[in-house]
Amino acid sequence: MLTRTPERKPPLCKNMLPLGLGYCALLLLLALILDTPAHIWTGLLTILTSQSVLITDYVALGGVGAALVNSALVVLSSLAVLCLAGSDWNGGTLSTLGLIAGFSLFGKNFFNIWPIILGSFLSAKVRRVPFSSCANAGLMATTLGPLVSFVCFSQNHPYHPILGLFLGVLAGFIVPPLSQRTFQLQNGMNLYNIGFACGLTAMIFMPVLHAMGIDPAPVSFWSEAYTLPLGVFALGLSLFFAAAGLFFSGKPFREVWQNYRCLLKETGRTPCDFLARHGGGAVLLNMGINGLLCIGYLLLIGGDVSGPTLGCILTVMGFSAGGKHARNILPIMLGVALGGLTLQWDPSAPASQMAALFGTTLVPVSGCFGPAAGLLAGFLHGSVVLRTGGFVGGVNLYNNGFSGGLVAIFLFPILTGFFPNLCRQDLPGGT
Repeated sequence: MLTRTPERKPPLCKNMLPLGLGYCALLLLLALILDTPAHIWTGLLTILTSQSVLITDYVALGGVGAALVNSALVVLSSLAVLCLAGSDWNGGTLSTLGLIAGFSLFGKNFFNIWPIILGSFLSAKVRRVPFSSCANAGLMATTLGPLVSFVCFSQNHPYHPILGLFLGVLAGFIVPPLSQRTFQLQNGMNLYNIGFACGLTAMIFMPVLHAMGIDPAPVSFWSEAYTLPLGVFALGLSLFFAAAGLFFSGKPFREVWQNYRCLLKETGRTPCDFLARHGGGAVLLNMGINGLLCIGYLLLIGGDVSGPTLGCILTVMGFSAGGKHARNILPIMLGVALGGLTLQWDPSAPASQMAALFGTTLVPVSGCFGPAAGLLAGFLHGSVVLRTGGFVGGVNLYNNGFSGGLVAIFLFPILTGFFPNLCRQDLPGGT
């Protein structure tokens, strides 16, 4: 009989900071291999002064080297914030770092994250709670980085830089407490809860800005030129994580594999910490396998490995410590693809590729109610997410989190009302 690893602080925690620093060093090395220092510098300036609204592929906008350097800077900054805050190293931290690493390739940059982080810090002080308790939420709230960028670099208001910075601080200030309430609203069925909270925030902010004559310009930057090198990078990273989990986690191969099999029994319903429940080896293996599944999906539909889709892969790998695994992500991805085939939108279109990979925010539906419910959730999500971006002007990078929240709020009462016996909770051992 499979038994769950007892809950304890996983021994891999002490190695997370070196792993994060090593990842950033790898990004910088890859940037220098694929690009020149002069082009990286000019490209980085272009990225930092762009509006950054969806979809702004930094690889297409500033070049592959500049995109990778920006990602390294943002991840390093996030590591510093977490360390200074005294945050616990757990599954939530890994999920946050995966999210940050992914979105720093298409929307978050070293300029637009800081006002929001400052706002979340001030929010903790005003509410008299430790910043460590909301550091992850503050970092995730940087999804509204484009709100800072497009207002700061707009010419339609006499005080646009001041207004942009103020809005960033205000967003960071209100999102952490707001996300606590939206989490309850979604019943743990949407992993990207912050995306839903930030979507609501953007829906309030954007009409006010529109009334002031400040609107982001529609953009569509998407790179196909670096599919091979970025694909090889994603493949190598996935294989590295899988091998590290199996052979270099400090646990015997058999124990890691047994823990991973237990992990596959989890529903993924939030809050969910695979790192504490199943150990670092099983989580690393899960990250590697999920990364390979994402790459395989892109190959199957003829997709690209661009800045955004590499960001999707890194995000899925990050949330492999907090809800996602092979059994619950595949029905969602297949549901999105099925929607494209039957509703006549192209599964290989840029937004559709992102919808399938980011749509795995709904894995708790698949895990709790079964693969058929997961297919339905993915089918609905694919259509919903293609429409919701316009509501918020592209300033909420976690548009799939916002759409996933809407689908979760819609499906959960229906599924529990008509099929109450289907709902499966996470039980000891994940069974």
